[in-house]
Amino acid sequence: MVNIAKRMRHLKTLFSVRLGPGAAILPKDVKRIHLDFATKFNDGHLGPRHFFQHCLPRLKYHNPGVSMTVNRTTNQAGPATMTVFFATPPTSAAPPSTSVNERVEVINMKHRPESEILLKLLEVTKAVKVRATEEEELELRAMEEERARSEVDRERNRLFIEEKRRQEALLAQAKASLV
Repeated sequence: MVNIAKRMRHLKTLFSVRLGPGAAILPKDVKRIHLDFATKFNDGHLGPRHFFQHCLPRLKYHNPGVSMTVNRTTNQAGPATMTVFFATPPTSAAPPSTSVNERVEVINMKHRPESEILLKLLEVTKAVKVRATEEEELELRAMEEERARSEVDRERNRLFIEEKRRQEALLAQAKASLV
């Protein structure tokens, strides 16, 4: 069984789903988000791909009621778009109809970095970014200190192993010269 401290460190990395780029609460009128981009990152599809991998999981974590669909095509020359569907409240003068009234905003993601795509989404939807609490900030600092200590330990172990291998090589060379 793996050391419990090691498992806890891996669980704390899941902490990054709650905070970071894309951690935002969308308004109630946002009903669904649809991404459409190519599977490969060539020809301007790298930003949408990074947005899909890094920001979308955080958005989905904070907005489980918003449907988020992704269509990945093989057409590299095709567009990379994000479509945001808003529910528009029916006017009081008009009778309620059975069809859903939706306002649609399309964001072009091609040749744009993930940060720019996220800013455009936050601007269009008027979403509120999630801020870290004091407890979460303390936890983030502790995780960063743990990473720094781990780096120092890795370097120390690397030097120890190199020295051990060097001594074994010298010993093997001395034994070979005696024979």
